[in-house]
Amino acid sequence: MSKTGRVRIRRLVLDVLKPLKEPSVVDVAKALARVRGVSAVNVTVNEVDVETMGLIITIEGENINFDDIERELTRVGAVIHSVDQVVVGEKIIESAQPPQART
Repeated sequence: MSKTGRVRIRRLVLDVLKPLKEPSVVDVAKALARVRGVSAVNVTVNEVDVETMGLIITIEGENINFDDIERELTRVGAVIHSVDQVVVGEKIIESAQPPQART
């Protein structure tokens, strides 16, 4: 926790849907990078349909405001399908592989 007792979001991994044509994937990444508290954005195209594009978006920062992220995605015409990972606290802990994945 921070000194004020608030828990800080360090990483978000989002499954996002956006219209196929506009905005571009680059425009989505740039819009999210401008959100206060964000230090890095990774956008990966996961799926392409006739009208939509599925994106996996990883956002890292010191103090990410989820509401600001959601608002910015809505502003560019995208919608959060699911939140797939949230990392909070003073540092980022990488996910451990389950034992069956280590072989």
